[in-house]
Amino acid sequence: MATIALIVIMIALVAVMMTYNTLVSLRNQVENGWKQIDVQLKRRHDLIPNLVETVKGAMQFERDTLERVMQARARAVGATSVGQRTAAEKEVTESLGRLFAVMENYPTLKTNENVLQLQEELTTTENQLTFARQFYNDVVMRLNTREQLFPSSVVATFFAFKPAEYFTVAADEQAAPRVDLSLSR
Repeated sequence: MATIALIVIMIALVAVMMTYNTLVSLRNQVENGWKQIDVQLKRRHDLIPNLVETVKGAMQFERDTLERVMQARARAVGATSVGQRTAAEKEVTESLGRLFAVMENYPTLKTNENVLQLQEELTTTENQLTFARQFYNDVVMRLNTREQLFPSSVVATFFAFKPAEYFTVAADEQAAPRVDLSLSR
């Protein structure tokens, strides 16, 4: 009887150990996913001043737009939590969008090799950011699911695992853009 009890205890300990190790592995993958986002955001933040410097001379009358881009970048660099980072990066994206729209009014910028190269690098970085965010959210889902499933939930609670926070899209960005192709105005 003691042997059976010892075997059951050993099986339970191995199960707890395996569950704990799985949770730690997933938590580390979430941290790695966030660091991958950080790498792409740093690249984005490093490209922005170069872009602003490149277009500054040609866009002397657009100082407000350039300043907004730099202020948004500064807020994004200073953000610490996932929520703060999400909001700050949304602001960076919007200010870059305004900058690119204003740049369309400057023919010399549309043909400037440096500007075109920086735009291409920013576009590439945005694509890499999208993939990094997707990877991060996939791993967050796996960790959070594992933490909620029984018996993993018992181990997660005992070892004080916390659900990871998703990188989310702001509510105003979730709606599909509305296109009006009608000729009547």
